[in-house]
Amino acid sequence: MSERKQRRAMISRCTGETDLVLTINIDGTGQASVATGIGFFDHMLTLFAYHSGCDLELEVKSADLIVDGHHLVEDTGIVMGQALAEALGDKAGIYRYGSMYLPMDETLVRVVLDLSGRPFLVFKADFKAPMCGDFDTQLTEEFFRAVAFNSRMTLHTEVLTEGNTHHEVEALFKAFGRALRQAVGRDEAITGIPSTKGLL
Repeated sequence: MSERKQRRAMISRCTGETDLVLTINIDGTGQASVATGIGFFDHMLTLFAYHSGCDLELEVKSADLIVDGHHLVEDTGIVMGQALAEALGDKAGIYRYGSMYLPMDETLVRVVLDLSGRPFLVFKADFKAPMCGDFDTQLTEEFFRAVAFNSRMTLHTEVLTEGNTHHEVEALFKAFGRALRQAVGRDEAITGIPSTKGLL
């Protein structure tokens, strides 16, 4: 039996605010090479890669961090979403759905997603701390919205039990990785598109 082709994509985005190149390999080993200039965001992307099993490389050639991190974080979400969509192709043979309850000490979060082709985000979190290190916690929602809409997934994220803001944000990124890992997994019982419509 021939080895399956790895699902990978490289997307670049160059604007007046950022210049990024992102490569993702869905069939990787969870390795990450990222240096955005925002230490906490690097940590979150590294955790996402590890828990999703995706290899992730992000080259930031320039970003207007002198303003704030908004454009960088949002644009990273845009290119990640586009790369996921390209790497998955027609999505034949995947599980499509993924979900994860994930605790981190006193905090509990839930992430549920559907690689449906219908972009939507439900984000329920009320972060008490405005910053985690040099990361504006409001940008957590902006990142997930950009990923969801550019990958065309339905994504529900919720902090169920509140606590330390660092724990809440970190748990969301880990849970997203775990849920995505389920959704992109290959379902041996389905060889075609996982929808009665025949298209996602």
